[in-house]
Order: sequence, then C-alpha cells, then structure tokens
Amino acid sequence: MRRREFIGLVASAAALPVTANAQQRSLPVIGFVDSRSIESMGNRLRGFRRGLEESGHREGQTVAIEYRWADSRMDRVPDLVVDLVQQRVDIIVTSGGIIGAFAAKAATPSIPIVFLAAQDPVKLGLVGSPARPGGNLTGVNFFNTELAPKQFELLRAILPESRRIAVLVDPADRTNTEAILQDMDAVAHANSVQIKVFKASTSREIDAEFEKIAQEHFDGLFVEQNPFLNSRRIQLVQLAAHYSIPAVYSGREFAEVGGLISYGSDIAEAYRQVGLYCGRVLKGAKPADLPIMQSSKLELVINAQTARMLKLQLSPQLLARADEVIE
Repeated sequence: MRRREFIGLVASAAALPVTANAQQRSLPVIGFVDSRSIESMGNRLRGFRRGLEESGHREGQTVAIEYRWADSRMDRVPDLVVDLVQQRVDIIVTSGGIIGAFAAKAATPSIPIVFLAAQDPVKLGLVGSPARPGGNLTGVNFFNTELAPKQFELLRAILPESRRIAVLVDPADRTNTEAILQDMDAVAHANSVQIKVFKASTSREIDAEFEKIAQEHFDGLFVEQNPFLNSRRIQLVQLAAHYSIPAVYSGREFAEVGGLISYGSDIAEAYRQVGLYCGRVLKGAKPADLPIMQSSKLELVINAQTARMLKLQLSPQLLARADEVIE
C-alpha cells in the first residue's frame, strides 16, 4: 500500500468515533439508573424500549440512553444519579427501588424525572398528588408492596393447614421492608398464623437464612418484593427447592425459573408505561402535568411442576384463577 493511501485510511478511521460521538450528542439523552445489574433486566428493558418505540422513539436513532447499574449496591445509586445530572441528560429514569427517585429529586430541580415505584409515591412524600405530581417528577406505581396481603393469602390457599410462615426481607431497603412487615403482621394476626422475619442483603446471607428456615421447619415462605431479592431469584428458587419449602413471590420471573407461585404486576408492562412517559416528555410534556400512572395489570402464575415436586395438591379453583400455569 502506498504511504499516502495508508495515511488517508488512518485519518478516516480516527475520524469515525468523533463523527459517531457528534451524532450521539445531537440526540436527546435519557439517563437510566437501576440498583441491579443489566443481567437481571432483560424483560424490563424490552418493555421500556417498546414503550419508547410506541411513542415514536428508537434507541440509537432518535434518542440515546446512558445506563448506570449499581449491581445490587443500593448505596451507589445516589452517586450514579449525580453522575447523570452532571452529564446533563434530558430525562432521568429511576427504577430498582425508590431510593433512586429520592436521589434524583434531591440532585436536580429541573431535569425531568420518570420513576418506577412499588409503593404509593404520595404516601412516601415523593410527589404531592397522583393527578398533578408537581415539580419535575412523575412515574408509574406498580403496587407490588401493597399486594403483600394477597400474596400471603395465596400461599395460605396452597397450605391451608400452615401455622408458621417465614418472611424473607432485605433490611437495606428499609422503607419498603417496613411497609410490607406492617401489612404482614396484620394479615398473619387475622389468620392466626405465626410469622418470623429473616433478613438478607447478600448472597451469603440468603444461604444462611434459608438454612435457619429449614432447621426451624416453617410451613412456607413469603419473599419480599425487593430489587436485590429479585436479582437473586434463581438462588432463592433453587434453595426453596433444595429445602422443599413452598414459597410465594411477587413476580412471574420467579415462577418461570421454578418458583411455586407468584402474584404481582406485569413488570414488563410497567416499564412499557415508563417508556411511553419518556416519549411524551421528549415531545414537550411537563412531568408536573403527567399524572402518576397505576400499573393495573396483575397476574397470577403457578408452576405446577414445582407443586408436584413438593407433593402439593392444587385446587381446581386456584388453578382456574391463574393467568398462567407452567407445566
């Protein structure tokens, strides 16, 4: 190759990243922060991108997305949010726990924030009103925390003779845990059932707590709706199978990997709604004028194969109520 041609090729290659970066910067940017790792987010991200596309936007073509993952370290979330604010993104999306929404609210009064919350954001003090949130925040409430009593009732429907139920929570997610335990105390008392709380914020702690649950011979297990515990769903389901403990979970992702029963919001649909709201903000809508959306699509999923492994008899009535029975 001639020297002049070689120099020309090198110059062209060197210019490509600059051109790509310039094109990327010309697009509006969504900053997306989550307390988990990307490996646990596949179905959620598909829902989010579907919502964006339905609003007329496609990642990499009409909008860029800057992702930040805390890898199940909740203490990292505020710093990740601050980083996105410093990057001057056009929208901040927070999910994987309410801590991200509060961190974003504290970090910027101007950048639009779209959050996903398992609890009522008005009760939490995150927004003033569901109809008119005010300020620069809006989002989707998927109510999984409020569903704890119903999940408990479903576990009791499978285990009508149960008298002792273990409850596994993540103490690092204090606000969520306190709300769930209040509801659990009330429903347990009403059903004359004893509950005992087990706490785990790491993978090793999950192993240790399951060993205690098995040693104390609890009839069943309730697993808290929580970003960290969700990210450890395969470990949780495998341990429940190893110790033959019937367990109820908050999302279908647990039942899909072998969990006995799950009841909760269609999480992919909730993320689709977040994507739709981001699209509306990109078109000029103000978060203050966008009411808090309620993710009303709930689903009951039963893993019949796991029930057989645990030698449980599922009533025809319960099976008929299920949105899906996994065989």
